Amino acid sequence: MLEISDLVHRFGERVAVDRLTAAVAPGEIVGLVGRNGAGKTTTMRAVMGILRPESGDIRWSGHAVGREDWLRFGYMPEERGLYPQMRIIDQVAYFARLHGFDPATARDKAQHWLTLLGLAGRELDKVVALSHGNQQRVQLAVALVHDPELLVLDEPFAGLDPAAVDALSEILLAEAQRGKPILFSSHQLDLVERLCERVVILEEGRVLASGTLAELRARFPLQLRVKVEGLTEWTAELSGARVLRQDADGVILALGTHADPQSILRAAQAAGPVEHFGFESGGLADIYRQLVS
Repeated sequence: MLEISDLVHRFGERVAVDRLTAAVAPGEIVGLVGRNGAGKTTTMRAVMGILRPESGDIRWSGHAVGREDWLRFGYMPEERGLYPQMRIIDQVAYFARLHGFDPATARDKAQHWLTLLGLAGRELDKVVALSHGNQQRVQLAVALVHDPELLVLDEPFAGLDPAAVDALSEILLAEAQRGKPILFSSHQLDLVERLCERVVILEEGRVLASGTLAELRARFPLQLRVKVEGLTEWTAELSGARVLRQDADGVILALGTHADPQSILRAAQAAGPVEHFGFESGGLADIYRQLVS
């Protein structure tokens, strides 16, 4: 289990991480979300020992994380770390050798992951000849080739086409089912919502909220979507409800404790034909917008 407690780090006068606390249990996928500069990459670099935080604790399996642990972790940095003129199979096998495998085993493991990641037939290509998405696949193969105990992935889905996103998602879910803790960051909140058991939302280095999607939803009022044919400006006199946003499919209302949905329905019917009236569970994107606003 990975445990991060009261992590603090600054770059000059700027606080990058401000008393951040989080944990990733065996077999759990935890997503770090937040805008650029929220502290996601700094947190991951601290977990991997790339930077030494000013204060706080990072523990793995109950002890302070150290060099031997980092060698057993799999890391995919935001700034990719591949050798552009090296052949793919040689590159992945090289990283396996760095983790102690003999040449034959390293090459077998490299071939296994390249095949699983859809790069069979491209083994002798140089990295520079690959598309961005295929370079991402090679980078993930490097992170997985030594069968790591923990995966730390910084924006692994950036720039991938839908097919590659699906392939990578399946691999992450399979690794979690094998008991691996996985910590990853992404700006693609629909992917985070689909893959993660728990989410940690960061803003300016602080944890705004963390928990399962159901736990995060419970912190906010019920949302009601109403669409009145041809009208958007009918909500001004509603009691106990406020407009969160509106789009082509109507308005989204946040209901207060004493709001009466039936009175809202009557107000909508009085304004015109009601095309849609129903409650919606707020997605991660909605939760994020409400928190950072």
